[in-house]
Amino acid sequence: MNKLWNNFVGWVDARFPLTETFEYHMSKYYAPKNFNFWYFFGVLSMVVLVNQLLTGIWLTMFYTPSADAAYDSVAGYIMYDVSYGWLLRYMHSTGASAFFVVVYLHMFRGLLYGSYKKPRELLWIIGMMIYLALMAEGFFGYVLPWGNMSYWGAQVIVNLAGAVPFVGGDLVEWVRGDFLISGATLNRFFALHVVAIPLVLVALVFLHLVALHHVGSNNPYGIEVKKNKGPDGIPMDTVPFHPYYTVHDLVGIVIFLMVFTTVIFFFPDGGGYFLERPNFEAANPLKTPAHIAPVWYYTPFYAMLRATPSMFGSAFPGVIVMGGAIAILFVLPWLDRSPVKAMRFKGWMSKVWLAIFVVSFVVLGYLGVQPSDGHTLGMGNTTLAQILTVLYFLYFILMPVYTSIEKCKTEPARLSEGGH
Repeated sequence: MNKLWNNFVGWVDARFPLTETFEYHMSKYYAPKNFNFWYFFGVLSMVVLVNQLLTGIWLTMFYTPSADAAYDSVAGYIMYDVSYGWLLRYMHSTGASAFFVVVYLHMFRGLLYGSYKKPRELLWIIGMMIYLALMAEGFFGYVLPWGNMSYWGAQVIVNLAGAVPFVGGDLVEWVRGDFLISGATLNRFFALHVVAIPLVLVALVFLHLVALHHVGSNNPYGIEVKKNKGPDGIPMDTVPFHPYYTVHDLVGIVIFLMVFTTVIFFFPDGGGYFLERPNFEAANPLKTPAHIAPVWYYTPFYAMLRATPSMFGSAFPGVIVMGGAIAILFVLPWLDRSPVKAMRFKGWMSKVWLAIFVVSFVVLGYLGVQPSDGHTLGMGNTTLAQILTVLYFLYFILMPVYTSIEKCKTEPARLSEGGH
């Protein structure tokens, strides 16, 4: 059997670089030996992506993309008539939230360890493109169940295009494909969610992995392990990704799946944050939900949009602020002037500002699901959101200053010299 297998692999290798590809990306890809908890979230995002693709394919087989039948095909046919349809639906809806959880934690790890700094600038930019594609994919998918919150959420988000000067009205009509949110809108969102965006997303993930394995993985110390090679040319502070980290990642995957399945079976609606209450009734253009808010993973940016004062009755300034909050992440590699990568070696100012950024983002997320005229932490929600929006941007705007003037610790030459 071993001889037959070797002959088969040899036959494939003569026609396709199977062994070479496996060695380059797995068995002879040498990763730093000090990966920690934060490095689980990269592989977990791959696990969730596979879950979304597979469950999405099955749901597509039973979904009807029409304004008259979309809601019933999900809330009725898939949930009650299709064998295990309820499980597929909840795996997909909970998977959407899980995707953003692991991606946000993956991005935080990048901020924590400076994974955006040279030579990984392009890796970071591709990652941000994945984030944008994921936001688009999430929005289009959110509309497809054609519940009442889906309908009105789409109404609010699509109408933001109308804030663009001069061409806003035509732009909104072009996005909707009609004079109002209708079956034509649902059909084009279905096509984008099922075909166009997944193709882009998979391509970007592939490019992200290729870029990662070309420059090498970062580590909690931010040390470039390729600088210290042994006589055999292998970096001394590394281990082969396979089998060491493939086995290591299995632990994280099992724990994640335990949490994921617990949510699916016991809290599939996430307390109204994963599946909102108004989405359990069909879309109704004549019945506006008491409080319209997007899904939780968009709420920090929605809070910024609401907190920005309009100009001449136009929401365009809010759209600029909301878009700028995402766009500024793309230039992060050139804002950080620190001589070190990892937060553990940076000065106190970087640590304080990172904490301010994280708190601002989380609280903005909370404010995004609250009424704008409510009160939180002893002040009006709008006022608090305005303060936190300013702090969010100051983290980036002031970064060239505080990373240049703060006193940093010296990075060790080797991972073994950094302590644990």
